[in-house]
Formats: sequence, structure tokens, C-alpha cells
Amino acid sequence: MPSSKIEVGTTKFAVADPAGCAHNLGMSGYGQFCPIARASEVFAERWTPLIVREIMSDHHHFSEILKGLHSISPSMLGQRLRSLEQKGVIETGPNPTGRGSTYYLTDAGRQLAEIVRGLGIWGQQWLEVQRQHLDADVAMWAILTHLHPDKLPSRRRVVRFEFRDDKRRYWLVLRRDDPDLCYSDPGFGDDLVIRTDLECITRVYLGELRLADARRSGRLDVEGSRELARGLDEWFPVSSFGAHARPVKFDRSSGSFVRINPSRVAAAQRA
Repeated sequence: MPSSKIEVGTTKFAVADPAGCAHNLGMSGYGQFCPIARASEVFAERWTPLIVREIMSDHHHFSEILKGLHSISPSMLGQRLRSLEQKGVIETGPNPTGRGSTYYLTDAGRQLAEIVRGLGIWGQQWLEVQRQHLDADVAMWAILTHLHPDKLPSRRRVVRFEFRDDKRRYWLVLRRDDPDLCYSDPGFGDDLVIRTDLECITRVYLGELRLADARRSGRLDVEGSRELARGLDEWFPVSSFGAHARPVKFDRSSGSFVRINPSRVAAAQRA
């Protein structure tokens, strides 16, 4: 009986000769002309988006940017700033108030800032806050730098923050002309004490959790001046990405924060 022969076509793949790629071995980038690849060599470099974030937030001095980044070394920050200047993202100028330089975004940097802002919106909408993201220093610095002076009390008031899961204490000095954050008791006396945990205060700052809901859940307690406590919603800042936050509530049965259906939130607000 004659046999049937089936011919299978084969596709040959050409593998590049490693010797021909030798010119790429010492390159820190992708070695591609694609605009996405070239832009990623700038944008995706460690610390770059956060440096742009700080300058976007009107932090134009080296010390301000350094404080905002927290865990970067001064030498690394200097290296990154020089690199961004060479690539046309920032421009430096003399410091009119003393030594050092000031840093501002160029036209190219301002366009990159829009991408950074979009990245923040995406992160706010789609990524969860995990335990490894929580840091008391970062949270308190964000609260300080996003205070609105016109919403602060006319007279100096001191708010002490105590975190149940962190032994450190912080004193937020509220004054319209020059608010401050102290890591030891400034000696003015405490007008208000806020006791909470890092996850709770972080979610409040991010706009995921209302202060009133945090207090009702028992995750945030306030003690002290009734006047200052009543105005807490007025002066306590919310992230600029708060409008894009997905709301949460504290679920007592699981002992964790859970997402709320946005339609239910809207219906509750209308009611």
C-alpha cells in the first residue's frame, strides 16, 4: 500500500553572532534607535522620576530634593542631577540666597513631568499599598510639604503624631508663615495628639480613606484641642493624586482595608 508523505515546512531563525554584538557589551542603555528605548534610558534610570517629582513640587534646592527622596545618598543625587542636566531635562542656576545651585525643569523636562504625573495617576488607580511601602518619615514629610498655609490656624499649634506600629514620634508645628516638622519635642506643648498606624495615615493622605471614617473605625484617635480637632479635615492635606484614589474601608472581620465599590460610594454621597 503506497504510503502518504507529509512535508512539514520549517522556518529557519537566524541567531545573531555574539561577536557581531560586541560593540553593545559596554553600553548601559538598550543600544536601539527606537524612541521608546532611547527615552527609557533617561526615564527608567533609578531615581529619575522621583527627582522630577520633587522639582515638579517646587523643590528647587539640593537639600529640598534630598529630603524629599529620603534614602538617596548626596553623591548619588549629585550624579543624577548632573546626568539630567547633560540630557537637557533640567537646568541649573545660581542660588540667590547663598551657596549651591537651583534646579528647574527645561521644556523637555516639563514634558517629561507630564509623563511622571501620568505614572502617578496610574499607580494610584491600579497598585495596592503594601507593607513594604510604608515609612513614617516619608509619610510625615509628605504631610508637611503638602500643607496649605491658608488653611492653617492663625496662631501656632503643635500636633503630635504617635504610630502604634512605630516607636518614633513626630511633632507637626502648624503656623501659616512657616510650618515645620520636628523629630523631637519642640517644647511648645502639644495642642493635639493623633494616634494611629502607618497604613491608616498613609491611606488618609493618599485620599483612599476619609478622616471621619478612619476615626469611626477606631484606627485613628484624636485627643486635645476641640477647635483644632474640628478643623482637622480643613488643614490635613491630601495627595495631589487623591482625586484618582480608589476608596477603602476597614473591615473588622479580616482586620484589613478593603476596596469599596465606587458606585456604592457615589450613592452614599448623594444620600
